[in-house]
Amino acid sequence: MRKQDLRVTVLGSGTSQGIPVIGSTHPVCLSGDPRDKRLRVSVLIEWDEYRYVIDCGPDFRAQMLAAGCTRIDGILFTHEHADHTAGLDDIRPFFFRQGDIPIYAPEQVLRALERRFDYIFLVDERYPGVPSVIQHPVKEDTPFALWDMEVIPVLAYHNRLPVLGYRFDTFAYLTDVKTIPEDEKYKLQGLDVLIVNALRKEPHHSHLNLEEALEIVKELEPKRTYLTHISHLMGFHAEVEKELPKNVFLAYDGLVIDV
Repeated sequence: MRKQDLRVTVLGSGTSQGIPVIGSTHPVCLSGDPRDKRLRVSVLIEWDEYRYVIDCGPDFRAQMLAAGCTRIDGILFTHEHADHTAGLDDIRPFFFRQGDIPIYAPEQVLRALERRFDYIFLVDERYPGVPSVIQHPVKEDTPFALWDMEVIPVLAYHNRLPVLGYRFDTFAYLTDVKTIPEDEKYKLQGLDVLIVNALRKEPHHSHLNLEEALEIVKELEPKRTYLTHISHLMGFHAEVEKELPKNVFLAYDGLVIDV
């Protein structure tokens, strides 16, 4: 498949609670810097006339409005946690205009979505106005095509939970990662842009911290890296970014990356 020019929009760059955290008086939660206001993690990937979203969390509606997105060709899911899936009902405006929305996910994620949004997956006696999806199971060892784009799933672990990253040409997106198996890292060679999670500076049981994320960047050597799924405990955006190596940046909501 031919090399593509991609445009990636960071729809959300925050951890599961978002920033500011409800009720928090932490200085980062009170920051006036818009880069310190973080919705739940998601990206919009565009090439030619195609538009795909990775993850569909509880801020999906606000993210689509902020991005001026009027249509999508599908949604890819990394894993089943609520901050990555809870916005599925908000695909309704796209469904009303476009019809069934394709979704791509591992089998265990599709089954979790069926349990949480059973009314979306009903075949008979569907309630009027309910959106409908087309399920595409994804296996970590099997690339798949989105039109003329080959997508390579990358298996990683969120503590013990399997999660999928996705590689589009020379761009890869990984979130909620704690470990990447050695035999999966070959899929991440030769990247122009990597987006990977870095929760905070202190260690965490199921997320990369800043030091661990930078070790992965050092090993994989992408040309540019953007850190996402950021907690308020990471610190102020402006201050943390000054501490980062060359060609490593903090992502922020609304950031547009051309690949």
